[in-house]
This record gives sequence, structure tokens and C-alpha cells, in this order.
Amino acid sequence: MTTTTAVPQAVPQAAPPPSRRVPLLTRLARHRWLFLLLVPGIAYFALFKYWPMYGVTIAFQDYLPVLGFADSPWVGLKHFDRLFTSPEFPRILGNTLVLALLNVVFVFPAPIAVALLLNELRVGLLKKFVQTAIYIPHFLSWTIVASLTYLLFALGDGAVTQLATSAFGQDPQFLTAPEWFRPVIILQTLWKSTGWGTIIYLAALAGVDQHLYEAARIDGANRWQQLWHITLPAIRSTIVVMAILLSGNLLDTGFEQIYLMTNSLNREVADVFDTYVYFTGITQGAYSYSTAIGLFKALVGIVLIFGSNWLAKRFSQNGLF
Repeated sequence: MTTTTAVPQAVPQAAPPPSRRVPLLTRLARHRWLFLLLVPGIAYFALFKYWPMYGVTIAFQDYLPVLGFADSPWVGLKHFDRLFTSPEFPRILGNTLVLALLNVVFVFPAPIAVALLLNELRVGLLKKFVQTAIYIPHFLSWTIVASLTYLLFALGDGAVTQLATSAFGQDPQFLTAPEWFRPVIILQTLWKSTGWGTIIYLAALAGVDQHLYEAARIDGANRWQQLWHITLPAIRSTIVVMAILLSGNLLDTGFEQIYLMTNSLNREVADVFDTYVYFTGITQGAYSYSTAIGLFKALVGIVLIFGSNWLAKRFSQNGLF
């Protein structure tokens, strides 16, 4: 007797309904309040970031206000050639790079170190008090910071000057000696920006899984080993992103702070691109030349951002884009 096995037949599936694309206007109307929130940001960038880019064209002109953008004569790369062949260019570039290097070495790691120290505090009230105390300087303008600096380091009657004079027997002249200009600038920047910079790193530290610390303690890891093997790797991506952002502003040393601390005795080391643009463009009326300097800074910043982002991905880190 022959038995036959029935082969199950495939059940035909119903055809999927034809996809209907939602019209653009319908999607905009559906999320109109979310798009409405974008309007202030788009308007800000359009008016204050993108529209002024048209003025960059005067870097290639001999711009005269009476002729305007359209009728000023085109001169090509004349102002860039003037910049690179100027005897002031090596000094300005050197001063800017030295301050940028000092910011990278001292200012950039400071918020990371402070955030790690705050993260180790176990007394909640003390932690909040310290955080509040170090945030306050961020809200002071550079004018107030410069005024406090002049009060503390003034020749003869400054509190810090008197202590230094009594300790070393001579007035170190913090505000006028060229060798003290850069240390004072870095100390100001550390005092004003370190506390505020810790916010990002503390937010990153708040997302670290606490079970990792518990497992490390069970395995016998001490505080330093937990810091090195858990905490730092957890915020490494945040550090990389902040480093990429810093590289784009490497030549931006800050006009207001440098200008307020510059005088005739320390100008040799105080002149940077930001103040040089002001003195040539505003006080001397060299609008095209100063625009060329600003465009040079912007191009260097773009190259540094893309280069540092490529370098981060080269070492298997999350880049900015």
C-alpha cells in the first residue's frame, strides 16, 4: 500500500497596501509647532551668520564706503599678499599660536580635571556649593575680570603685588612686563571658564553605569583604577568632540580680554589676530585688509576642524560629523 505525503501549499499572502506618500504641506501642518520652534534659530543664523558672508567679498577689493560693495575695484589676492609679506605677520602669528598652545595645554584639560574631582565628592551639599562657586565667574564680563586683575596686580598697591614684593624683594610688574602677560591671560581664562566648562563633562559622567563601579570594587579596583578604566573611557567621546570644537577656534584668542590687558609696554607679545584686525580695520580704516585677515583665520579654522575630525575617526573615535 503506497502512502502519499501531502505537500503543504504556500498560503498566498495578501499584497501590501500601496504606500501613500503624505504631501509635504500635510506633514508641515502636522508638525507645525515643532517647525515654529526652528524659526528663531534659523532667523538668527540667516541674519547674523550667513547674510554677513556677502561682506567677505571686500577681501578681494579695494573697498571704499562711498562706492559700496558693487562698485569698489577688484584687486584679487592683493591683501592676502600684503598680509603674508608684512613684517608684522610672523610676530602676530607667533603670539596667537603661543596663546593657543597655552590654552590647549592648560585651559582645555582644566574642566575635565575639575569634573573628575567633583564626581568623586560624596557629600551632596558640598558638591553643589563647589559647583555654584566655580560657575559664578562665567557670568562676569571681561571688563569686570580685567578690573579685578588691575586691582590685585596694580603696581605698588595691588594685593598680589605687595605679597610678591615682600616675598621676593622687588615689584614683579605683572601688568607691564611682557613676560607676565601670557601667564596673567591664562590665569584669567582658567578662573572664568573652568567652572562653566565642567557642566558638559559632569553631564557625561552622570550617564556612566554605576554597576561598572560596583563590579570594579568587587574585583578589588581602587579609586584610581576605577577612574582610569571606567570614568575616563566613558567620557572619551565627549572629550574628543570638545577637542574638535576647540581646534576650530584655535586662532580665536578673544578680542575683549586681550584688548583690555594690552598696554604700550606689553604690546610686543600682546598683539594677536583679533586685536590686529581691530587696529587695522577700525582705527586705520583698512577694511579690505582686515577682512582678508579674518577670512584667513576662518579658513584655518575650517581646515583644523576637518583635520581633527578625520584624525579622531582615524583612531576609531566618534567624530563631530
